[in-house]
Amino acid sequence: MPSFPLIAKTFQGLEGVLAQELTALGASDIEIGRRMVAFTGDKAMMYKANFHLRTAIRILKPIKQFSAKNADEVYEQIKAIPWEDFLDVKKSFAVDAVVYSEEFRHSKFVSYKVKDAIVDYFREKSGRRPSVRISKPDVQLHIHIAQTTCTLSLDSSGESLHRRGYRQEAIEAPLNEVLAAGMILLTGWQGECDLIDPMCGSGTLPIEAALIARNIAPGVFRKEFAFERWSDFDADLLEAIYNDDSQERTFTHKIYAYDNSPKANMIAQHNLKAAGVSKDVVLKVQAFQNFEQPTDKALLITNPPYGERITTDDLFGLYQMIGERLKHAFTGNTAWILSYREECFDQIGLKASARIPLYNGALECEFRKYDLFDGRYKDYKEEQEKPAVS
Repeated sequence: MPSFPLIAKTFQGLEGVLAQELTALGASDIEIGRRMVAFTGDKAMMYKANFHLRTAIRILKPIKQFSAKNADEVYEQIKAIPWEDFLDVKKSFAVDAVVYSEEFRHSKFVSYKVKDAIVDYFREKSGRRPSVRISKPDVQLHIHIAQTTCTLSLDSSGESLHRRGYRQEAIEAPLNEVLAAGMILLTGWQGECDLIDPMCGSGTLPIEAALIARNIAPGVFRKEFAFERWSDFDADLLEAIYNDDSQERTFTHKIYAYDNSPKANMIAQHNLKAAGVSKDVVLKVQAFQNFEQPTDKALLITNPPYGERITTDDLFGLYQMIGERLKHAFTGNTAWILSYREECFDQIGLKASARIPLYNGALECEFRKYDLFDGRYKDYKEEQEKPAVS
């Protein structure tokens, strides 16, 4: 099978994790960019990337890169492509555009120009034209413009890959599945100890954790990928990827998911069931105030309210309580917290040992790591610095 260039799109801050995932998948020529990772692979790799990657939003297959200073130049370059190689005149297509450029102000205008060029190409060749369909087109095209560099790609994913397909319903402001998986992978956790989310909402973090621990591909829940509508679609190849569970693992620990809302608990229960991971997750209605020291070693990952989309009566009080519970009921373990406001982190009252900038939607957040020491910090540091005995 011939190889070709591919691009995996992601959220800012998750590029490194996505590159590690691509390496594990066997991709070649991996290069990290802004909110994307470029790589090389064949058709099987493109299918696998869509099916297996936890931190990719979509997989693009570039078909032309060119330079253009205005919309007319974009039109000419697009019209010069032999479109019958990519699109049947009887099929439908759509174009979406992402533009970071002084020359091109409006992404909508760029996508209209691309669409016109394709329609005019077919009309001049055959007197017929493919139809433009916004929802579920046969071929989804993506144009990316950075200043004057334009890349036109086929979108092999279709609906964003964060829409796994297991989410039955959600509470207000649910955590994006790609972000949840990225947070877990950033901690390095692969299922080697218990994991706790004391504010789990509709259960996204616990579900993604269970899928990681058992190494179940996130694509198993998807109804379809865009490449299934392409003329060169290989159904047998996708079926072989879909049915290959040789990489799945057993998970001998537990994931604990708590929330103080009975409604969130009920929604999380439905979502866990849909994802087939109910037996790996202990779900309970419990406020963080009542959090107790776990008996076994555990990692805590959580995404408390920031007071942006979800308001709480006493936001600072909430973060003070989180700090107090961690200090008194989580010693000897590690906690990771995603939040938005510096003043919220200040209320936790603990020193973070790592800070990773991440975006939750449009909010520039930080993912902070807290090592909760049993005893004094000085003793802990001395213990860490002792040379390893071989």
